[in-house]
Amino acid sequence: MEVNDALVEKLAHLSKLNFTDKEKKDIAKDLRDMIGFVDKLNELDLSDVEPLMHMSDEINVLRDDEVKGSVSREAALKNAPETDGQFFLVPKVIKK
Repeated sequence: MEVNDALVEKLAHLSKLNFTDKEKKDIAKDLRDMIGFVDKLNELDLSDVEPLMHMSDEINVLRDDEVKGSVSREAALKNAPETDGQFFLVPKVIKK
């Protein structure tokens, strides 16, 4: 893949960012370095390497769901800063 000014301009447009000429040159250099790194990885012979699905052999052990008691409304509202007796009262954050 060729990294040129047009590609950097397109990426800047898509990301809605503005860059100076120096920043564009730095970005082009970084892109070339990244593509070179991937090309270097493509040189490796990985024909005998199994694909890695997980980083370890550990298996998640999930507990069974159990129905347990819940907190009563009175207990839940007991330490609330403001209530109307039935619900928590919170400050309005969305203004119309």
